[in-house]
Amino acid sequence: MHWLTQLFSALFAKPRHEPIRDNRAERNLFIRRALIAFIGTLVLATVLLTNLYHLQVVDFDKYQTRSNGNRIKLLPVAPTRGLIYDRNGTLLAENLTFFGLYIVPEKVEDLDRTFEELRMVVGLTDEDIEQFKKERRRSTRYTPILLKPNLNEEQIARFAVNQYNYPSADIRPYFKRNYLYGETMTHILGYVSKINDKDAERLKKEEKDANYAGTTDIGKLGIERYYEDELHGKPGYEQVEINSRGKVIRKLSEQQPIAGKSIHLTIDLPLQQFIMDLLGKQKGSVVVLDPKDSSILAMVSSPSYNNNLFVGGISGADYKRLLDDEDRPLYSRATQGAYPPASTVKPFIAVAALTENVITSGTTVFDPGYWMLPNSTKKFRDWKKSGHGNTDLQKAITESSDTYFYQVAYKLGIDRLSEWMKKFGFGMPTGIDIKEETAAIMPDREWKQRRYKKPWVIGDTIPVGIGQGYWTATPLQLAKALAVLVNNGQVNTPHLMKEINGSSLERYKDPLLYEDITEPTEGAWTAAKRGMFGVIHGASGTGRKAFAGAAYDAAGKSGTAQVFSLKEGQKYDARNLKKFLHDHAWFMAYAPYDDPKVVVAMILENAGGGSSNAAPIVRQVMDYYLLQRLPRINQPQQSVAPDNAEPSINAESAVQNATEIEMTE
Repeated sequence: MHWLTQLFSALFAKPRHEPIRDNRAERNLFIRRALIAFIGTLVLATVLLTNLYHLQVVDFDKYQTRSNGNRIKLLPVAPTRGLIYDRNGTLLAENLTFFGLYIVPEKVEDLDRTFEELRMVVGLTDEDIEQFKKERRRSTRYTPILLKPNLNEEQIARFAVNQYNYPSADIRPYFKRNYLYGETMTHILGYVSKINDKDAERLKKEEKDANYAGTTDIGKLGIERYYEDELHGKPGYEQVEINSRGKVIRKLSEQQPIAGKSIHLTIDLPLQQFIMDLLGKQKGSVVVLDPKDSSILAMVSSPSYNNNLFVGGISGADYKRLLDDEDRPLYSRATQGAYPPASTVKPFIAVAALTENVITSGTTVFDPGYWMLPNSTKKFRDWKKSGHGNTDLQKAITESSDTYFYQVAYKLGIDRLSEWMKKFGFGMPTGIDIKEETAAIMPDREWKQRRYKKPWVIGDTIPVGIGQGYWTATPLQLAKALAVLVNNGQVNTPHLMKEINGSSLERYKDPLLYEDITEPTEGAWTAAKRGMFGVIHGASGTGRKAFAGAAYDAAGKSGTAQVFSLKEGQKYDARNLKKFLHDHAWFMAYAPYDDPKVVVAMILENAGGGSSNAAPIVRQVMDYYLLQRLPRINQPQQSVAPDNAEPSINAESAVQNATEIEMTE
């Protein structure tokens, strides 16, 4: 019942009197609170003003830069690539203007949807999209990237009508490399193609990536690759103002790019074309040098391919076709084709043997058609079954006696033989100004141990004496060695660059990679040359028929390189062998004999004897250069237009017209 008592008391209790209000206290409290609020407001205002001061005054430059960064962009402008000419000023590689669709991917909300729409507008393909994605990975943000190259007029018109739907896309001009002579110059010029991930990584490592801003292509092979730094130039920049959609409103300033330098080559284009036509579809290579400085007048590798296929990105079908081609057109036979040099090396071995006093010019060896290793029954056969009889050095070179040079190799030994041949440039890069070159093989004891894990034996040395066995060489190496012989040991570097034209003229300067050969006497050089003179002018010379009636005196040497080794007692019969097992045909020559102006080295793959198949082609090359090209070149005013003269015969007909492939040098 206690709660009822409390309720009653609350209802009937007398009200208490309220206390009197203290107005002064309330006023003081209000003043204190107002003062605190004023001080707080003042502090906050001070902080705000201080920050505003820092933003507008102290940090003005920093935030203005950020603001301009959102409004102003630096767009790279790719430089124009340098042009390439032949020695007479004929243009070989040019730049053509094309139009492409560029897009800033960061400004597009839905790239995939945009791609699908553009398929109908400009014919966008899967390959275009894939290439765009690759390029995007290596590009900086907000950089326009080429999405669709090589737009035609209809595609440009279609996009112009629909451009309002794609504010971040634009059509711009760009340059594309064009090679005017295609297959004729491919293995010399090489080509440019898209910068891939490997290229981008290398450029970054070499700290050259900034120089390729705005550039999509880079030299991949040949002259384009070797002289990339000279041909590329330096990029420029445009400072532009853009809107919120990334569209350029106006150009504020610009820095012009520096165009690449132009290069003049030592190649004589009409000569190059003549040889290319001469070879036809025959597999082989021809190298033509000026012996005065080893400048390359022509360097043909057949078959070849059209380097323009690679410029815009080669299709999978075209690349597979080139890879699967049994004739292997992708590699340069002149600098990468390694073949047994065969008997072409006999004059060089003769110089070494004379200098080492292994023989004299009068040393005679009886040649019964074979040579037998002392204290052995092992016979090394001569190409001439009946032999050459009593043979001195002159006759050994002129008639190409294998037996004589088996004996020379046996006496020289592999150590001296290898050392001397390296002086002539065998087994060594020539130093030519393209990177696609093999050193081939000049075998010695160390090489065999590394390669086969076996020691060298005397039986390995004997075939090396006639350019067989483990020995391989390229046509360019052989041409270089012959130039060294012509110049009595002076070693010049084969080269393709004549001069570079930029802000100043830069002529080729020989880097002198290898020392001259000074040990041989003039008599040693003369003996080798007289033997080569006999090859063409001697009654039994292996090149006599090919050069009959020539209007100049020449000296040369033939060679027939075996593709496979014959077993004991086995006879070589080309008629019963597949074509790829036929011997390779070599021939090298220089002319005129007393004042050499040209050196030629040639190989025809699987063509048979060098004297019957390669020598006639070399003769035509020399006739054309010495009797047609040189008179024109020496005229005060000359035409640099390609010569349209048809070769009298080609390599294929030379082989087909032979009734029997001779087992001769």
